[in-house]
Amino acid sequence: MMNFLDYTLEELHEKLVNKELTAVDLIESVYSNIEETDDEVGAFITLNKEEALNAAKKVDEKGVEEGNVLSGLPIGIKDNISTKGVKTTAASKMLENFIPIYDATVVEKLNQAGMISVGKLNMDEFAMGGSTENSAMKITRNPWDLTRVPGGSSGGSAAAVAAGQIPVSLGSDTGGSIRQPASFTGLVGMKPTYGRVSRYGLIAFGSSLDQIGPFTRTVKDNALVLNAISGTDDKDSTSYRGNTPDFTENIDEGVKGLRIGVPKEYFNEDGRETTIEKSVREALDVYKEMGAEIVEVSLPHSKYGIPAYYIIASSEASSNLQRFDGIRYGYRSNNIGSLEDIYVKSRSEGFGLEVKRRIMLGTFSLSSGFYDAHFKKAAQARTLIRQDFAKAFEEVDVLVAPTTTSTAFKIGGKIEDPIAMYMADVLTVPVNLAGVPSLSMPCGFFEGLPIGMQIIGKQFDEQTIYKAAYAYEKATELYKEKPSLKGGE
Repeated sequence: MMNFLDYTLEELHEKLVNKELTAVDLIESVYSNIEETDDEVGAFITLNKEEALNAAKKVDEKGVEEGNVLSGLPIGIKDNISTKGVKTTAASKMLENFIPIYDATVVEKLNQAGMISVGKLNMDEFAMGGSTENSAMKITRNPWDLTRVPGGSSGGSAAAVAAGQIPVSLGSDTGGSIRQPASFTGLVGMKPTYGRVSRYGLIAFGSSLDQIGPFTRTVKDNALVLNAISGTDDKDSTSYRGNTPDFTENIDEGVKGLRIGVPKEYFNEDGRETTIEKSVREALDVYKEMGAEIVEVSLPHSKYGIPAYYIIASSEASSNLQRFDGIRYGYRSNNIGSLEDIYVKSRSEGFGLEVKRRIMLGTFSLSSGFYDAHFKKAAQARTLIRQDFAKAFEEVDVLVAPTTTSTAFKIGGKIEDPIAMYMADVLTVPVNLAGVPSLSMPCGFFEGLPIGMQIIGKQFDEQTIYKAAYAYEKATELYKEKPSLKGGE
């Protein structure tokens, strides 16, 4: 059994090229890892072992190209990303038996790069949640402490990589659903610029906010995967029409002269420094020692991020989830006596509590008489938040801030309090509202749990984020820490 925490993607590639390993060896190691640890971690919903092994055999027969770093490497896919012929449930009873007839664009691109999908990863139902406790399938646990959540909604994607089951996975981020799990599990998680990666084949939650991105252990691994999945897609009218750079190019050139902005609103303004903030301040000291310039900036309208986000995202979800009606596809209630019963009972039984809560909030916000008071105001707040980021980036190259306000919380700790769960996203949602890229990476530990900081960049400037992240990673090597796969005290 191979623990993927011991290798970078480039190191695995080198072993394939030198024939120290085969692609079949890697895939068999993945399934051995899953068999050994997934009863405890609960990362995967669906496995496609036969198809993955067949794909690996074809790679071995053809031979791994020396210049194609990703060829033959395994990857896990979040279960809201369509995979042809492989069940895609969005962790919902509504889609528990849904098998897509096409691949999402990102899956097509991974196939073209020679990567091998090994299965579908658990998540909060329809990506609505921050702990992966809202899944209709199972609860996923944090490999650093099995009594704690891995974050959400991409908790399965994060947990599988953090546990060493697989070297890389894909998640989706609507309001922090890549960065928050990355923070809780000690990984690198990238939420690219809106439009950088095609959303075609992603089961929609908030269409103006959703973005697919990778989870990896290291910064360069992350950049390699973003290279593979980025680019224009005619099937997604919101995808970026410009050129896609090589995100690994000059990644090691350092941060001397880089202007790093520190948004004061992302820290306690009364002088009380939390453990999280202390770790981020210490990371800023490391940057200063490497020659970066630290500048305080202001994002004053970020305080409206949570209410604006939950109104906009829920309104878009209300619209997107109308298609799940018990008629066309998905779950249909057996207890029906009329056409109305099909709609009402199928949706009532097929959707979980959190999904129904957000549909109701979104429908209310869009309804006649309330649209101007709620949705319109949220859209106006979004514009102000976007303008704040644009103004800050006139002065600095990147922003650095905490990813979350706490380390991973206990399973069951917030699930009964929706407001507390929503407030856990307070530092991540402004990035999605502004449409800018942001990467979370580990910057310390507290009581054995990872602490994450996010590096936020200008639109379509993921390269600078990766350079800043790579420099800090090399200076600290925090990624070498490994979880225990045990319960906490």
